[in-house]
Formats: sequence, C-alpha cells, structure tokens
Amino acid sequence: MTSTLSSATSAPAVGVGSGRRRSVTAAMCAGVLVAQSLVAAMNLAIPKIAASGLHPSASQLLWIVDTYVLVFAGLLVPAGALGDRLGRKGALLTGLGVFAAGALLSALAPTLPLLLAGRAVSGAGAALLVPATMAVLLHAAPPAHRAGAVAAWSTALGIGGMAGNAGGALILQYLPWQGLFWCYVPLGLALLVWCAAAAPRIPRHTAPLDLPGSALLVLGAGALLFGIIEGPDLGWTSAAVLGAFALALVVLALFVRHGLRAAHPVLDPRLFRLPRLRAGSLGIAVAFFGMFALFYVNAQFLQYVKGYSPLQTGWAIVPLAFGMMAVTKYGMRWAGGTPRGSWGRFGEARTVGAGLALIAAGLLALSTADAGTPYPLYLVFLLTMAAGAGLAMPTLSHAIVASVPADRSGMGSGLQGAARELGAALGIAVVGTVLSVRLASGTGHGAALGTAFADAAALGYRIAAGAVLVVGAAVVLGLRAGRRTPS
Repeated sequence: MTSTLSSATSAPAVGVGSGRRRSVTAAMCAGVLVAQSLVAAMNLAIPKIAASGLHPSASQLLWIVDTYVLVFAGLLVPAGALGDRLGRKGALLTGLGVFAAGALLSALAPTLPLLLAGRAVSGAGAALLVPATMAVLLHAAPPAHRAGAVAAWSTALGIGGMAGNAGGALILQYLPWQGLFWCYVPLGLALLVWCAAAAPRIPRHTAPLDLPGSALLVLGAGALLFGIIEGPDLGWTSAAVLGAFALALVVLALFVRHGLRAAHPVLDPRLFRLPRLRAGSLGIAVAFFGMFALFYVNAQFLQYVKGYSPLQTGWAIVPLAFGMMAVTKYGMRWAGGTPRGSWGRFGEARTVGAGLALIAAGLLALSTADAGTPYPLYLVFLLTMAAGAGLAMPTLSHAIVASVPADRSGMGSGLQGAARELGAALGIAVVGTVLSVRLASGTGHGAALGTAFADAAALGYRIAAGAVLVVGAAVVLGLRAGRRTPS
C-alpha cells in the first residue's frame, strides 16, 4: 500500500509543448474559478430575489444560496472517482455542460422549486468539473512544473470568491437577478469549447465504480451539511439538526467500514493514515473556514456599517485577489515545492503555519473595524488575510495531491474540494450563528443597527480566528510528521 501511495506524482506527463501546456493551465484555472465564483456571487443577488415575485421566506433564501454548495460538496469525491473511471476530459466537458444547463434553468425559473433545481444541477456540474481540472492539469504538466501548476490552480480557486463578488456586483447593479445566471450560460459554454480544444485525453482508471460507497458518502455529507446549514435557522439543538448530525455520524461510520472492506472504494479510508494527506485536508478546510467567514460578513459590514453601495461593496474586496496572486509563487518556493524552492527553503509546515497565522491575524484585525475605520486601513487587514491564503492554500493542495496515487488524482482533487466546501459552509454557519444570536433581540435602525452589527461581526471574527489558530497548530504538527514519515 505504501509503495502505491508514494507514487502519487510518478506518472509520466502527457507529451504537450510548453505553449499548449500554458493553454491547458489557463483553461483549467478558468474553469475552477468560474465554478467557485458562483458561490460568492449569489450572496449579492439575495436582496433582488427577496423582492421578486418568487416571494421566498428567510429559510428559502438560505437554501437558494446553499443548494449549490450542498450538491457541489456532497458529490465532489464520487464525481472525481467517476472521472478517474470514465475519463477526466469527458468528465470535464460534461461538467461544464451540466453547469451551463443549471444556470439556464435558474435564469428561466418561474417558481422557487425550479430555481432550487437549477442551483442543484449547476452544483452537480461543478462537482464533475472541479476534480477533472486538477487531474488534467497534473497529467499535462511535467514533474518539474507540477507544483507550479497546483499553485496556479489553487490561486484561481482562492480568487474565485472575490471574482464572484466583483463580477456579481457589476452585473446586479444594472440587471435583475436572472441576469446573473444568464451571464453564466455563455461563460460555461465558452469554457466548454476552450477545454475541448486545449485539454489532452488522459488514460482511464480501470477499477469498477464503487456505487454503494458513493451513495453512503453523498448521504453522509448531505446530512452533515444540512445540519450545518440549518443550524442557525432551526437551532443547533432542534430535533431536525441533531437528527441530521446523528444520521451523518452513522452513515459516515458505515462508509468507513465499507471502504475498509471494498476492493476498490471510492475513497480509501487508509489514505488518511498518511499524515500529509490528513493535515492537508484539515488545513484546506480551516483556511476556507476563515476566508468564507470573511466573505459572509464583509458584504453586510460594508453596506450596513460603512454605507457602501452593492457595486462599491463588490469591488472593495478585489485587491484581496491580487494580494493572493502576488504571494502564491513565493509561498511554493518557500515551502520547497518548486525547483527554485531550494534557496532559503522555509519548509512546508512553516509556510503553512505562517499562512494560517496571517489569516487569523487578519480576522482579529478586522474585528477592530467600525464605521470610522478608513478603507486604506481596512484594506491592510484584507491584504493580511490574502498573504496568509497565498502562503497556505497552494502548499496544502500540493500536500494532498502528492499523497494520492496518480491513477486516482480525480479522487484526490475531489477530497480537497470536499474539505474546501465543508470548511466554507462551516465558516458561514459559525459567523452566521453569532450574527443572528447577537442581533436577534432587535437593536433599532440606522446608526444603532450599524453599531450592533459591527459588534456582532467583531465577535464572529474573533471566534473564527481562534478556530483557525487552534486547528492550524494541529495541521502544522501533521505536516511535520508527514515529512518525517519515510515514503
């Protein structure tokens, strides 16, 4: 088993020239950026949907946002394994087509159930798309360029949320909520054409599909995410939420038991014996926990407390993307993940530790912001988090994909995707709960409401920062153990 797992990056790359390799990298990064951007863009559409003829309730508004995330996260690992079995390029193109079809259904939806169905279809397409992009990228890049390819992919993933904020703000400033989905239809189709031309075909993994394992994983992840998403609205001690958590615990235990016995499990639990894979998955989850705690609070803070328009709000976070891109290449070098990483090598564990510490520091700094905080200072707080994400996320992604056998690269990408979306859902749930609890009693309007919201946001940020620091310490210890473990 160890020898098989240690061959994660030993498969030969597809023979493509440097020019085509750059096109493959650009296309795969564009695909994952678009899929991730739809998560954030929906937050800006909620006010217009709430005022539309659909007349959604508060809980229905939550599901309009979270249905995409729920299906996306629940299907990521099975979809990655399906791509390994049936072909990564085929999964990639199918995912883009399904994603665009879901956007079209959402744009045309005359009723709430059809809108939710469209969101679910788009989530299923994203689940097929995202693992395939990583698999194609790894097979198209020669060994010396794989860490850099992972860094570019991770950067695109990280800035997807910011692109969704900025692009969604621009679209929704001038168009109704349906306009957001109409824009994603041609975008998805254009990416399909680009990827069909650029992406090479990859040899298939010949193991049979694990349908029982896939079903258990989807059911367990769905129950867990239902509890997380509904916790703030129904109450964390409600029968529905506690029942969802209990169901998730039982089903995921059955999934582990099945995985240990199956000849070809969709996700082999024995992979988690590898410290780097464990630490990488946990680190990705906690990094996105912190980043999406920011995304959830930021839009409301800038509008309620600072008085920004939706367009100003969307563009105020754009520098975060440039900060991440600027830091990412240095993070991989300091971690030793690129050929030029030999100079002054800082090490994987230290690089990730510094990155997670900066994310926590940025959250703590944001907890001090109020109506009087000037935007340049607020931007410094955002760029602190950007630097942390640029250091941590590419290095964590590389730790995961380097721990998974090359013939299961789609499954490995799906695993980190599931960790990412689960972390994002947790970040939203935790800060959302803090905001709702602190504001539940009602605090007036105008300046009084803005002050109360700033106080609640500060508490949410501090709790999120504490979680990032505590879990981050465990991640660093796991990466250090992984480097000591012989391959």
